[in-house]
Amino acid sequence: MKKLVLITAGDPNGIGPEITVKALKNPRVQKECHTVVIGEPVSLKRAGWTENLASLIPLDAPALPKKHAPSKEGGLVSYQAVETGIKLALKTGFPLVTAPISKQSWQLCGIPFTGHTELLRARTKQDGLMMFVSGKLSCCLVTEHFALSHLPLTKKRVENTVLHFVKALEQMGQPNARIGLCALNPHASDNGKFGTEEQTILRPALKNLQRKKMLIDGLFPSDDAWLRHQKGLLDGLVCIYHDQALLGLKLAARKPIVHLTAGLPFLRTSPTHGTAFDIAGKNKADPESMIEAILFACKNFKN
Repeated sequence: MKKLVLITAGDPNGIGPEITVKALKNPRVQKECHTVVIGEPVSLKRAGWTENLASLIPLDAPALPKKHAPSKEGGLVSYQAVETGIKLALKTGFPLVTAPISKQSWQLCGIPFTGHTELLRARTKQDGLMMFVSGKLSCCLVTEHFALSHLPLTKKRVENTVLHFVKALEQMGQPNARIGLCALNPHASDNGKFGTEEQTILRPALKNLQRKKMLIDGLFPSDDAWLRHQKGLLDGLVCIYHDQALLGLKLAARKPIVHLTAGLPFLRTSPTHGTAFDIAGKNKADPESMIEAILFACKNFKN
């Protein structure tokens, strides 16, 4: 039986409409999913959308700039699409797949959220865990979009992240997952020579989790963590900051990567790339990550 998936088409000046339409034309998506697209109709029609591909919830928008670049108009449309998608997902429980938005476009029109995750947390009143999955590789973030000099790193935040991560992996069919906790500093600080976060925050959090019988080990420097995970010695990694997760995952992954937000009242997924304004409108965008995001939502949706 096909499952229904809600899709927001992202910034209309970026590659969102293109990868959305290409994904809708994919035979696997057509076989597995009923889809409802939320977006600006002109940009979707230019990308090849037709009524037989998917239902459309059209969003009115002022005339979009001809230039493929961040804009107030694009920011407003993509924001309205996500707000609409969240409301529908909360009412129905259907999964939500979001094409890329431009943080700069949101900023230009005064939207007080830096991205999808922050908006999802505000509207659902849930923590929302940022996760990434590619085949047997899985990782999550303790902190997301922060400057390294301002990471809000606390023992409570680390422990809550691990608990949400383990629960999400269980829901994805991975009970008793072996978790690796990454270090923050080079060589896991080498006993305090290169920072104190390992001694004051990460190791105490690790010990607390182990006392709760969690299958977690660490602290692993980034290179060691990803090697262990790639070899199958760990089932998932808890990464401290954004690039620690994304750099290792993009180098190690052999399949398209899916970004998901766990811990919400509904499943939310997205591709792991941005709006790619430089290739928008040129029919060059690769839809594989979007396809996998939709198929992942179908596969893991619990009715």
